[in-house]
Amino acid sequence: IFSPQYGIVLDAGSSRTTIYVYEWPGEKENDTGVVSQIFKCSVAGPGISSYENNPGALAKPFDDCLNKVKERIPVHLHKNTSAYLGATAGMRLLRLQNETAASEVLASIQSYFRAQPFEFRGAQIITGPEEGVYGWITANYLMGNFLERNLWRTWVRPYRKETMGALDLGGASTQISFIPEDSQDYPNSTLQVKLYGYEYNVYTHSFQCYGRDEAEKRLLALLLHKSRASSNVDNPCYPQNYETAFTMKSFCGSLCTQSLRPANCYSNQLVKFHGTGDPALCQEMVSLLFNVTACRDREECPFNGIHQPKVKGNFVAFSGFYYTINALNLSGHFSLSDFNSSMWFFCSRSWIQLQFMLPKFEETYARSYCFSANFIYYLLVHGYKFDAETWPRIHFQKEVGNSSIAWSLGYMLSLTNMIPAERKLIQLPLKPALFAGLLLLFTTTALLCLLFLVYLCVVSCKRKNVSHVELVFTPE
Repeated sequence: IFSPQYGIVLDAGSSRTTIYVYEWPGEKENDTGVVSQIFKCSVAGPGISSYENNPGALAKPFDDCLNKVKERIPVHLHKNTSAYLGATAGMRLLRLQNETAASEVLASIQSYFRAQPFEFRGAQIITGPEEGVYGWITANYLMGNFLERNLWRTWVRPYRKETMGALDLGGASTQISFIPEDSQDYPNSTLQVKLYGYEYNVYTHSFQCYGRDEAEKRLLALLLHKSRASSNVDNPCYPQNYETAFTMKSFCGSLCTQSLRPANCYSNQLVKFHGTGDPALCQEMVSLLFNVTACRDREECPFNGIHQPKVKGNFVAFSGFYYTINALNLSGHFSLSDFNSSMWFFCSRSWIQLQFMLPKFEETYARSYCFSANFIYYLLVHGYKFDAETWPRIHFQKEVGNSSIAWSLGYMLSLTNMIPAERKLIQLPLKPALFAGLLLLFTTTALLCLLFLVYLCVVSCKRKNVSHVELVFTPE
């Protein structure tokens, strides 16, 4: 019996770092990559890109989660357990803004992990398209769209099973990935992925600055820009009677707000935002965050001048999409009108009412759910062109079984070659339709034989009874 093997992936997002621990059978040939998530831990504090001015301080918050990880993995396997850190849009932005600071942050992580017992395989900033495709691989892998066990307990490619598109909403970027009707029309945005000997042409695009947190910073900069007052600003997306204050620098300091912010937007001056809970005005403000003029009425060009094929098939929407939908008391898949009515109801509530409505109340999330819902609506409907007919094909889902839908699993599967490009799948000797027909024929024949045997038994029993009766009544 082989002991299980483990892998660790650190998802270094823009708002937080999440650590995932994966386990799989330690067989000599685990070509199928039967991987399950056994542990997940959120590192305290903000994302690693927030430590640009003090990279030495980012290691300490990792200790608590790493100690728990050490407990979950047997000690004798620590040195053979690979750990990977992938950083996403927060670090992509920092690298654009200050390449030296980004390098120092990654170097600090490398230094921290050298003192850990695991086999650290490096910290790297992954690209937007990679993040999109790894999320697509994770979702379809967990849903059994690449491989399934057949009657003989061997792995085969599912017959006529379609892959699902993936929609990911992070803090600094958002990704859409799916297999379009005709991928040849989009050579620049299509990645060819070869899994288990089959090729998939996946359209993927990552929109930088369209993650939830960065989009909200852009909204605040826009509201400040449009306001006559520089210290008291109304925010129609915040709940009625809610007030908060930010320094100008906290939202204007981002690269993403460059085109929206007023000229004097770098200071430590405080700006107070007053929530007015106005769903119609919130939607209008959110629409200004999308550059639709770049498309000039071209078809299949939703916003920012990006050429996108028509959405096709079913989609799974995870991360920020799921958490916002959950806050609106919706789940799974539902109609666009249900979403709109839930969003309108939620956005009309006061701050006090929200505190009783939300199952888990945290101020920083609670104040922003109305904005997030409007942003998701605009992104999916006006951006990606989902409509009343295609909207119910989006499944808002956080995990499959106990495994989170996130790019991290696809990342590890790819880096460990657990989904090989080439693979001799054990194919059925017959086509599934023919096999099913023959199986039905054999089953019917077996049943008929069984019925015939029962009939023979009944006839035989009757004959014995008749003989016995004749014997009893035979005259002396």
